[in-house]
Amino acid sequence: MNKVLLVSVLVLASSSVFADQTTEKKGGFIGPSNVKVQTVAVALEAKDDTQVMLTGYIDASLGDEEYKFRDDTGEIIIEIDDRDWNGVEATPETKIVIQGEVDSGWSYTTIDVDTVRLAK
Repeated sequence: MNKVLLVSVLVLASSSVFADQTTEKKGGFIGPSNVKVQTVAVALEAKDDTQVMLTGYIDASLGDEEYKFRDDTGEIIIEIDDRDWNGVEATPETKIVIQGEVDSGWSYTTIDVDTVRLAK
């Protein structure tokens, strides 16, 4: 009886620990940032892995988690993983702020987005 009780307690304890580890937690700092790249035009000229924070609009979905993003200075392709939307729903008229980093290669420059939020 004691062995069965001990096994039951261990199974319950390990399943609750596992559940805590897989539960997505939200939140973080909202405030001033020292990210210098804040326009599409500057992002298009930035080096690979440069941190960016852009405010603008998503004009179209290109499929495979890629979107056409624009601000007053130009357009760029961005990639937003499904988990990085943070519950934000956007239309072409929804002004958003994206944070991420430049992903550039020989013939392309895109933004790998880490977070999306509504602009104020």
